[in-house]
Amino acid sequence: MTALPSPRHDSALGILCLCAGLGLFSVQDLILKLLSGSYPLSQAMVFRSLTALPLLLLLAHRDGGLGTLFTPGTRAMIARGLVMFVAYAAYYLALPALPLATAVALYFSAPLFITLLSIPMLGETVGWRRGLAVLAGFGGVLIILRPGAGVFDIAALLPVLSGFCYAVSMISARRLGQRESAPAMAFWGNLVFLGIATAMALGFGGATAPDLHPSLAFLMRGWVWPTPLDATLMAGCGVIAALGLTLLTQAYRIADANAVTPFEYSAMLWGILWGWAFFAEWPDALAWTGIATIVAAGLFVLWRERVTRQSS
Repeated sequence: MTALPSPRHDSALGILCLCAGLGLFSVQDLILKLLSGSYPLSQAMVFRSLTALPLLLLLAHRDGGLGTLFTPGTRAMIARGLVMFVAYAAYYLALPALPLATAVALYFSAPLFITLLSIPMLGETVGWRRGLAVLAGFGGVLIILRPGAGVFDIAALLPVLSGFCYAVSMISARRLGQRESAPAMAFWGNLVFLGIATAMALGFGGATAPDLHPSLAFLMRGWVWPTPLDATLMAGCGVIAALGLTLLTQAYRIADANAVTPFEYSAMLWGILWGWAFFAEWPDALAWTGIATIVAAGLFVLWRERVTRQSS
């Protein structure tokens, strides 16, 4: 077993890793939304995972050797991979049914969940100011969801589930990162993705009825022989996954969560841009209100966390 050096603390590099990873993943979101009307999610994830596998092995080899993949923490990394799979699958399934900016905005309940989960998982204390901000943030989520309104889509709950699972995985990354490498965590996460996506392909092998909900169709559609361009795009998602997962994991591994998390919101800019440029999507006034509320609440929570840490 290869010894792994302790990660150095570098907030600036952590922020850079996070922004780069989110920029890469925004391109993957765009690709999957473009492909979601013709191919099943399992096919895209298998192509992605197979392409990412050798790249992750190379990254692991360069970052301490392949021995860093097999440690006493392997089971914990696999468990984190399962949580990551739910996070990403839920988000991907929302893409064919929702405007891209809406899916991204609802996913950004994740920083609010991180604050709540830091209480039981990290033993942190959340004061009344942050508590009120978290409530305001979830109020913004409700504004976008619009429960009871005629525009409500059940698929809108998927990005919220994704945000919750992502929060769990990122807190786990901070704890695991004290003894595991970022490529190792990304490798086992990718292996979990490949195994479950393969099982999904076997379980949902038949063609689906044309009147299924877009998210269900993306989940249950049978495999389709891809065009060369579409196959290249799916494989490109593997390159994005390998680099993106490693960058995001590295960000939370080498920097404090409260330093890097505010920059998660840079992904919202990409979601709005890609939605406008490729799908002629633009949030309405109520959606902008919800987006602004979520962002403001999240940034306030993160600011209060920093103030609390500095005063303690």
